[in-house]
Amino acid sequence: MKTLKFIITAVLAVVFAINSYSQSKTDSFKVYGNCSSCKARIEKAAMLDGVTKANWNIDTKVLSLVYNPSKVNCDDVLKKIAAAGYDSEKFRSSDKAYQALPGCCQYERKK
Repeated sequence: MKTLKFIITAVLAVVFAINSYSQSKTDSFKVYGNCSSCKARIEKAAMLDGVTKANWNIDTKVLSLVYNPSKVNCDDVLKKIAAAGYDSEKFRSSDKAYQALPGCCQYERKK
């Protein structure tokens, strides 16, 4: 009986894992910043419910997101990043949020 329960539990775990993975989508966006502190802040801001992975590349300024589109919208993620002080290709941060960034994180903003 214990073996049967274990097998059923294992099968259900695999089914749920496959279902979760199949609902994932990957997108990339340009997000402006300068340093490893920016990387930490951008990735933290991007981790809304439904985002499973956020990776910002310091050299290319590209944020790669793995997320479940039925749980989160990319615009909401980019708005949250803008609220943290970082401009993206779609949303500009408020001047107040940008000015609150440490000096090393203040990048040259596009007009």
